[in-house]
Amino acid sequence: MNETYRERLLERARTYAQEEMGRDSSGHDWQHTARVARTARLLAEREQADAFLCELAALVHDIADEKLNPSKEAGLDKVNTWLIENGAAEPDRLHVMDIIANMSYNGGHGGQLSTLEGRIVQDADRLDALGAVGIARTFAYSGWKGQLIFDPDLRPRDSMSQEQYRKQPSTAINHFYEKLLKLKTKMNTTAARELAEERHRYMEAFLAQFYRELGVENDWGTSVSAKDVK
Repeated sequence: MNETYRERLLERARTYAQEEMGRDSSGHDWQHTARVARTARLLAEREQADAFLCELAALVHDIADEKLNPSKEAGLDKVNTWLIENGAAEPDRLHVMDIIANMSYNGGHGGQLSTLEGRIVQDADRLDALGAVGIARTFAYSGWKGQLIFDPDLRPRDSMSQEQYRKQPSTAINHFYEKLLKLKTKMNTTAARELAEERHRYMEAFLAQFYRELGVENDWGTSVSAKDVK
């Protein structure tokens, strides 16, 4: 496909994502999408992948997110229809749909990504869940879900089903242990692993300070503090 086709489709995808996600308050807003798309292109260039496909999948990935749709199937159908109506070539459409259908964390039960482009988009999305931005998004999402910031009687879950991950009560602080602090070791690419290191350390420092301010370093915080997470 020529560059005009790629540039046109990416521009339409940016507009579509802005329209769909611009008012989101769950941490999956347009700014998140734009960051993931930018990171996906950066990783693609470093890993010698198809930057166009990485950016396109990144731009539409949260439009299909099952958290923001009546069902996973409904979200995927929405994006698939948009790709068809906007002239995506069949191989590109199928590739993008494969990526967005399988990249979600889902409590550690996410699907397998068969292509380098898919692994890169997943890495880009996961990187945006780490560091200072990741911390801000965690509290935005927890507020959106109506969850508490912290509850010393509600322990982080060591393992859970996808259903439990989505629907059981949890807290913003628990989310660090249930997902975020695990992401560093789940990065697919060398470039993403390098970027994840600093962001991971920043979250550990944040949690240590959080417990100091609550005065629970020798109570709840000791047994599940960041320094104990490998």
